Formats: sequence, structure tokens, C-alpha cells
Amino acid sequence: MKTTPFCFAARFIAMLCCGLCFSLAQAVELSGRVVAVADGDTLTLLAADKLQYRVTLAGIDAPELPQDFGQKSKASLAALALDRQAAAHCRAGEQYLRATCVVSVGGKDLGLTQVQAGMAWWYRQHAAEQTAQARADYEQAEFNAKIRRLGLWNSKNPMPPWDWRRRRLNE
Repeated sequence: MKTTPFCFAARFIAMLCCGLCFSLAQAVELSGRVVAVADGDTLTLLAADKLQYRVTLAGIDAPELPQDFGQKSKASLAALALDRQAAAHCRAGEQYLRATCVVSVGGKDLGLTQVQAGMAWWYRQHAAEQTAQARADYEQAEFNAKIRRLGLWNSKNPMPPWDWRRRRLNE
């Protein structure tokens, strides 16, 4: 059974109303099997309730699919997560009608792993939403990937996806 963005939003609102989430500062926990990978920072989780949740990995921004390394970033996330059991720790406040979550498979943070491999940027614009330790880990991971020229950092002048999206809107 597929969940549309509207259904996800309605289910999330129902969770709020039912008291499963007490405030916007608290988080929602999901677990299930990763059934799809849309790009390098977005996946679909089939939860125990048989609903599918579209999840954006917190703390990162991966290249868009038409961008350099977009397809490689997607393939990297698929290799890490597709058809595997995952746990998602999600912010209660929704953005773009999808959950923003720290997702782990086998205890490994998928977002951090993508940054370590040079398949995504640490999303500094959202650093305030991370713990101090997560900020330090993601910053160090990006720095290490850059100096080792891993993934997108092997490109001459990699363009962050937020700049790429802005440029596409202005065309």
C-alpha cells in the first residue's frame, strides 16, 4: 500500500491528535524495511503499520539526480539501505510533506555515511537541528571526504544542490 504525501500528512496529524507525539520538540520513531531510494538523501520506509513513509535524511543534501554524482549518490544510498531493516528518528515538525529523519541501518547513520563517502554535503543550513556531537561528526566527515577527494569532491568544482536548484529556478 502506497502512502501519498497527503496521506502521510494526514497520518502525521492523526498521530499528533492521538497523543503519540507530545510537542513539536519531540520526535517520532519509525522502523521498517527500506523499499525504495529516490535519490542520495531520500528513501521510502515500509513500517510495521504497512504504510510507506517518504523520508529525507537529516543533516545532508545530496546532488540532484541530473547533477554530477546525482546517480552515484542514489546508488550509494541504495547499496547501504535498500531491502534492509532501518530505524528512523524523525523530527516532529514536517517540511515538504515528508519526514526528516536520522536513519540508521545496522546501527550506521546513513546520512553520515553518505557524507563520509563524498556522496552528499553536510547541510550546514540545518546544523542547528543536530546535536553538538552530530554537527562535529558531520563536519569532520565532510572535511575528510574533501581532503581525500572522495566522491563528488573528486570533481573540479562540485556545485552544492541548493545552488544547483536555485540556478535551475532562475533559468
